[in-house]
Amino acid sequence: MRTKSTGRKKINIVTLGCSKNVVDSEVLMGQLKANGKEVVHEERGDVVVINTCGFIDNAKQESIDTILDFVEAKNRGEVEKVFVTGCLSERYKPDLEREIPDVDQYFGTRDLPLLLKQLGADYKHELVGERLTTTPQHYAYLKISEGCDRPCSFCAIPLMRGGNISKPIEELVIETQKLARKGVKELILIAQDLTYYGLDLYKKRALADLLKELVKVEGIEWIRLHYAFPTGFPEDVLEIIKNEKKVCNYIDIPLQHINSNILKAMKRGTSHEKTNALLTKFREMVPDMAIRTTLICGFPGESEEDFQEMKDWVRAQRFDRLGCFTYSHEENTTAYELDDDVPQEVKEKRVEEIMELQSQISWEKNQEKIGKVFRCIFDRKEGNYFVGRTEFDSPDVDNTVLVSAENTYISVGDFADVKITSAEEFDLYGELV
Repeated sequence: MRTKSTGRKKINIVTLGCSKNVVDSEVLMGQLKANGKEVVHEERGDVVVINTCGFIDNAKQESIDTILDFVEAKNRGEVEKVFVTGCLSERYKPDLEREIPDVDQYFGTRDLPLLLKQLGADYKHELVGERLTTTPQHYAYLKISEGCDRPCSFCAIPLMRGGNISKPIEELVIETQKLARKGVKELILIAQDLTYYGLDLYKKRALADLLKELVKVEGIEWIRLHYAFPTGFPEDVLEIIKNEKKVCNYIDIPLQHINSNILKAMKRGTSHEKTNALLTKFREMVPDMAIRTTLICGFPGESEEDFQEMKDWVRAQRFDRLGCFTYSHEENTTAYELDDDVPQEVKEKRVEEIMELQSQISWEKNQEKIGKVFRCIFDRKEGNYFVGRTEFDSPDVDNTVLVSAENTYISVGDFADVKITSAEEFDLYGELV
């Protein structure tokens, strides 16, 4: 009886952190399913695999808390085994093994074959692009490369993910075709650095070449670009965004700061003047493009004057979307050698000021949309509303479009034209036209 049940143990995959981790979990689940294993995502299971994040302090703490929760469940007899993989495990494996020894085994970010073997499965090389997607059926993430070659002084990603390795265009096309056959309509391209794509394989920046092939895939209607590094941005990508209707007028470009001295200390390879010149070029070539960025407050040495420079710049640039974070002092990064001299409460106050300013900018920009019609994709029904997005909005992080469900029906995953009737800071309300 015991032997018979062993092969049908349910494996629960728990995903923490960014969308790149989501893809890793989906690939793991696809491999397990192909091996005949019963696999679920964030449900009850006999065996638990926690895919961790180790990027900044808050993410590390969430990962540790999740590991401890499942170790306690194991000790109570609610789960049989707990395995840990992902960035936290890659970065701190010896410490974790010492501090939380009740985990059955720890694996790094590139240990998928070893993890599968421990789960009683074989790594199948022929499963190019095969994933069990965990996102809603109509959109999916496409990870076009792994790792990063940038030297940013505050970032621990290269420590956890290694150097940049681009996936070949042919493989990404196959993966996209498979996603489209499953009903995916919106493709969100992700990497640590989209703009570096192809340099290792093709000896040139090849993001535009990749996009030219992906737009040919039948069934894909929107392609969205996330995490484009500003330095060395390939201008041929702007031509694609401008001229190819499938590529959304949207870009996520983490700028992190605007003060030239801070940017130099961050090792971003750019300056105040170069950053503004790039943003001007974006807006000249693609006037309708929504620009999302992220900023860091409280980097070592950031004075009140430096912060005010960034705040004035945010006010002047009027970004469509903006996220802001406190600086996290990460060991083994080059910035760790600097004095973390901005008090935590000052960092948090600065973030709050930037986000209050951005909230007002977002409200004003949304008021300008009232009376206009936008093509939207609908992600879900929530309460009395169908919740959708325009091409200027990415799932989970950007604005939503709400259409009353009282006298209207919209199928989740469908596109519809919506006339905006009212707007708040981060929500638009509208009706079908």
